[in-house]
Amino acid sequence: MLTIATANVNGIRAAFKRGMGGWLDDRKPDVLLLQEVRAPDALLADFFPAGWHLAHSEAEAKGRAGVGIASRLPMSAIRIGLGQGVPTNTGRWVEADLELPEGGALTVVSAYLHSGTVGTPSMDEKYAFLDLVSARLAELTAGGGRVVVGGDLNIAHAAVDIKNWKGNLKAAGFLPAERAYLDRWFGAGWRDLGRELGGDGPGPYTWWSWRGKAFDNDSGWRIDYQLATAALADAARTATVDRAPAYDQRWSDHAPLVVEYDL
Repeated sequence: MLTIATANVNGIRAAFKRGMGGWLDDRKPDVLLLQEVRAPDALLADFFPAGWHLAHSEAEAKGRAGVGIASRLPMSAIRIGLGQGVPTNTGRWVEADLELPEGGALTVVSAYLHSGTVGTPSMDEKYAFLDLVSARLAELTAGGGRVVVGGDLNIAHAAVDIKNWKGNLKAAGFLPAERAYLDRWFGAGWRDLGRELGGDGPGPYTWWSWRGKAFDNDSGWRIDYQLATAALADAARTATVDRAPAYDQRWSDHAPLVVEYDL
């Protein structure tokens, strides 16, 4: 079994101070897809000892975004970024081709999409990046290989993916135009393993605000995904959201999504 986890760490230094290291030791994922690393390239290696292979895309703006891949499997290739030359796109997309023990290949992607704010340029940036993602996803499926795209997409797909969906119909992250991108990706063959293996819902959610009683009341959003190509999806056996037992045991405002693959 190959275990792949995706986690928005909300700052890797802060996450390890809050206990991420204990989760990593207990869970022992083979591959960890990281978002909002918020650290320089050189610092990432401080958190992953010898035996891990690393890929990282640092954001141009310090303390923002940043995506990484930590793998116990060797990497044969690394590709960074979509839409080169756009500062707001940096630290949002990194790919690695991994060498599987039996000799096959697996492509993994860590993605962090813009959150966006309605009525501001940040929504234009989000839609522009979504177009780039759509184009890259089409290229990846055309190859016919085993690919998983994991990360914080900052979009809840359906009403079962957000607790207060009625109150967020006009909010970024649940706009019809945003959700339509996921419809197109799923219609083009990408499979949403968190939903397929996580039940019909509502939930399980992957993000809860730090504020108020959102976590205690399970008033969350499912915005963290593992999307797999057809060549890989049938090998997925379980998908689990590692929700912390209590508010004070959280090491991020997101919970990891962990998928086990029989490869």
